Amino acid sequence: MFSLCINNIESLIWIDVMSTCRNVSSSGAILGRSDTQKCVHYNYNPSSSSSSLESRGNLSGVVTCSGEKDKRLHCFATWKNVSGVVQVVKQGCWLDDVNCYDSQSCRRDSSASLRLFPCFLQDPGPMPPSPILGQKPLQLLEIKARGRFGCVWKAQLLGEYVAVKIFPIQDKQSWQNEYDIFNLNGMRHENLLQFIGAEKRGSNMDMELWLITTYHEKGSLTDYLKANVLSWSELCLIAQSMSRGLAYLHEDIPGHKDGHKPAVAHRDFKSKNVLLKSNLTACIADFGLALRFEAGKSPGDTHGQVGTRRYMAPEVLEGAINFQRDAFLRIDMYALGLVLWELASRCKAADGPVDEYMLPFEEEIGQHPSLEDMQEVVVHKKLRPTLRECWQKHAGLVLLCETIEECWDHEAEARLSAGCVEERVVQMQRQASVTAPEEIVTVVTMVTNVDYPPKESSL
Repeated sequence: MFSLCINNIESLIWIDVMSTCRNVSSSGAILGRSDTQKCVHYNYNPSSSSSSLESRGNLSGVVTCSGEKDKRLHCFATWKNVSGVVQVVKQGCWLDDVNCYDSQSCRRDSSASLRLFPCFLQDPGPMPPSPILGQKPLQLLEIKARGRFGCVWKAQLLGEYVAVKIFPIQDKQSWQNEYDIFNLNGMRHENLLQFIGAEKRGSNMDMELWLITTYHEKGSLTDYLKANVLSWSELCLIAQSMSRGLAYLHEDIPGHKDGHKPAVAHRDFKSKNVLLKSNLTACIADFGLALRFEAGKSPGDTHGQVGTRRYMAPEVLEGAINFQRDAFLRIDMYALGLVLWELASRCKAADGPVDEYMLPFEEEIGQHPSLEDMQEVVVHKKLRPTLRECWQKHAGLVLLCETIEECWDHEAEARLSAGCVEERVVQMQRQASVTAPEEIVTVVTMVTNVDYPPKESSL
């Protein structure tokens, strides 16, 4: 069975007119310019007892293709060759591809398919096709982000957008680690980025390693906050779903339906690694530095001073980490406090101005702090981003400020757990929803009597 991969030019066949390609002798796919922007839509159904190609398929006729303005539209087909008999598998719309422009001839090859494969000890070699990706063509569309280990593309699997994170072979350890974390028992959760598949491209030093995940159009929390201010309800929605995702990641669940889910520390938690879904709920991404913990086992040979400097906890900056599970989870909690501050800094609920978006500590030490800068500010001066005075006049924000301070506490053992933060956010929502503007001052004087959930300092 052939599966189209847009980067492998030899894997493509383009043709100007849509056809079932019964006269082609090997497996492949075709693409062509659709002047009418309409394509045949077809799904092969092998479970049917009929020998007729048309009756065995889910044929819904001609569909009108849609895409971004000024982008060309094409049609595609995939097929397979079984003992000399060519069978069409899928037909449909294909988005803008410069290789298809005004093409009057066919080009073909029969290589490449999307694959899932296990760990490196060496080159992983060819592996069986992914049951999820199957025979679906994958087309890269545009780069959406560049990060520490590579770039993230917006791509298309037939009619669905996906994200493709591409690592150079030099960063195969990060790819491998993220792949392994995604494939742990119990890692499917609505507030964790959903993994779809993985594959390798090329060979030797030109090899690229790909991770395919769900795609979220709103992008990272960092980018969203740069362009938008938040209402109080939006802040609570993001904060609650984000802390819920981190709480689930941190949790050890022996009785999970998919098998024992181990506790996982993220180790690079930041707003750039929190993605927003279309409904503004959050999901946590980028597990390249994540560390799992299994009962009775050492976390392994790991470097303590990793992550993004700006979000490093005091003990990480000092190089004084206790290499135990709870210590790593508390490092994530410090970073969560900073991200909650970012949310507060862009919230319009308080009676005061909303500043332009700034990263944590950007006001204190700029956009490109050195490790020494961070050590001076966070460890020696024990400074934290400023909690604005106007936030203290909003019943919900004042509780958020207290939660933030308990997350980024200098003493790791005093920090809240992610589950506790989620409960605090629920309390914040209730507190603010029952408080009229004229009652705010009264409520603020009473917040010290709120029965908070326990800190769960043992995590």
